[in-house]
Amino acid sequence: MTEKAVETAGELLWTPPPERIAGSTLRAYLDWLEQREGRPFPDHDALWAWSVEDIDRFWTSIVDYYQVEFATPAERVRTPDPMPRTRWFPGARLNWAQNALRRGADDAPALVCVQEGGQPAREITWGELRRAVAAAAGWLRRAGVRPGDRVAAYLPNTEHTVIACLAAAAVGAVWACCSPDFGVEGTIGRLAQLEPAVLIAVDGYHWNGKLVDRGPVVAQLREKLPPLRHVVHVPYAFDRPAPDGTTPWAELVAQDAELEFEPVEFSHPLWVLFTSGTTGLPKGLVHGHGGITLEGLKWAGLYAGLREGERMFTYTGTGWALWNMQMGALTQGASIVLYEGSPNHPPGAVFEVAARVGADVAFMGAAVITTTAATGVSPREQHDLSRLRHLMVSGSALPPAGYRWVAEHVGPHVKIDSTSGGTDISGAFVGANEYSPVRVGRIGGKLAGVDCAAWDEDGKPVVDAVGDLVVTQPMPSMPVQLWNDPDAVRYTESYFDTWPGVWRHGDWVTMHSDGSITIHGRSDSTLNRQGVRLGTGDFYDVLESLPEISETLVIGVEQPDGGYWLGLFVVPAPGHTLDDALKQKIVTTLRTQLSPRHVPDEILEAPAVPHTLTGKRLEVPIKKLMRGTPLEKAANPSSVDDPGALRWYADFAARRRSG
Repeated sequence: MTEKAVETAGELLWTPPPERIAGSTLRAYLDWLEQREGRPFPDHDALWAWSVEDIDRFWTSIVDYYQVEFATPAERVRTPDPMPRTRWFPGARLNWAQNALRRGADDAPALVCVQEGGQPAREITWGELRRAVAAAAGWLRRAGVRPGDRVAAYLPNTEHTVIACLAAAAVGAVWACCSPDFGVEGTIGRLAQLEPAVLIAVDGYHWNGKLVDRGPVVAQLREKLPPLRHVVHVPYAFDRPAPDGTTPWAELVAQDAELEFEPVEFSHPLWVLFTSGTTGLPKGLVHGHGGITLEGLKWAGLYAGLREGERMFTYTGTGWALWNMQMGALTQGASIVLYEGSPNHPPGAVFEVAARVGADVAFMGAAVITTTAATGVSPREQHDLSRLRHLMVSGSALPPAGYRWVAEHVGPHVKIDSTSGGTDISGAFVGANEYSPVRVGRIGGKLAGVDCAAWDEDGKPVVDAVGDLVVTQPMPSMPVQLWNDPDAVRYTESYFDTWPGVWRHGDWVTMHSDGSITIHGRSDSTLNRQGVRLGTGDFYDVLESLPEISETLVIGVEQPDGGYWLGLFVVPAPGHTLDDALKQKIVTTLRTQLSPRHVPDEILEAPAVPHTLTGKRLEVPIKKLMRGTPLEKAANPSSVDDPGALRWYADFAARRRSG
């Protein structure tokens, strides 16, 4: 990158006012910690240093500060085994759902349910939520569901999903959910691995002003999944009776019951989150009750800064880890806002919802912000967003233009918190804290209890240079296992093959000397041109701020003669074409804002960019296609949002190889 580009990317945009720091939940914890430890903790830097110096005592402090409810205390903090075989708080027994439901006054709202199109919000109080979870858990027990059995779901982001997830956890069952925008094969590829006892499925969902009927899909799931003991029908989008052989949702929550929680071992499976699964079967990441309890308390309490009575609005689908992360808000007695529908129907809908429900904290993918910005709306001109203090962003790095758009069109008082972590830990490795300033295009810093660094190819830490993101000490929320991987073979191959005992996350990252962080993209799709590594995310940040461009995909391919081909695929914005003028603008933008090395060998117009079902660009599979891998081995079309677009790239690759 040029010096000018570096300076722009690190530009100081926002500094936390002293009164905000003093009144924060983080400062309250640090004041308590000073008394506990008998030493000063003047800021988050001091906390992070101590948390990785004595990582066991840090996590014990989270247990003590938030008064985690254990049915049986732990024998010790963790076993001495290296990652991935470390086990936390062995001997302890608890239940995540119990810790999620113990705060919040009975008459206060716990869930605020919003549907696209401006429909009035439905509020479900803490008392109603507890009663519904107790009833659903009672039904599951009567249906023969026991600890370790799997409860699978095909549900949108509604109260049904929250209730069912908490009920499954309460009985010690293992939860897994696919969003109803997943097709038949993508859903079966995930849920069939689990051999679930129960399937809870919706009849349809809302998207861009339309009702999407999922009745035929659910019928196929009932037929193709391994034998199910029970199927629960959720009538949400259509007024239809439950199909024969299914149980109506109303029956699930009808019978009053005591709210009972099965005490399970700290690492007992809570839920399975699936990787994108672009090739082969998606990997099932199994997270434990205890690890998710601690991660949720830390993240929602210290970093989202939530308090009882506040509201967190997360724009997410149920197949994305953000849905699971938002559940951490419940551990603080905060409400969660469940939005079901498209983020921009009408344009700027997510910010209208945030204003209407009075969200204190919002959490969404970077792509939601960039697509909202492209609509031309200015949310602060249309809505009162004065209560929104904190905007958390995940999924991909928020480009510099996104930071400026939020400051100008959402509010200069809003703290922008770009985070990175996700499915692997159902949480975050890096993000902002109440002491960190906001710098354009940068993540605030490392989170407490996460001993992460950037390593070069020799396994040495680097600062102000691109390296591999690694985590050198275990975290309680790391997966306890991968599904159907009893000897941890796939787990080890996925994260620990490069440096045994060290988690290699697969992201290229720069740890800047000022404490801020830049994520450059996945290391398995990183470009290496003339011996210089280029992050794909850097391309997207600068190019997708151009109004003529809808989306881009950059691919680098090693050539048989030792050369290197750098191709840029461009999806023009509506009303534009990839003509010579736009190509020249792209070249000039890359030269001036990045470097001459970033200028591609070819700039090509494409009809679309295919993504995984959780929204990630298919960089690696398309690179494989360019290198001659057959389509059936490069990607699984059932795990792709646009199989037609994937076939277009396969055809392009074949034509290019044939000359």
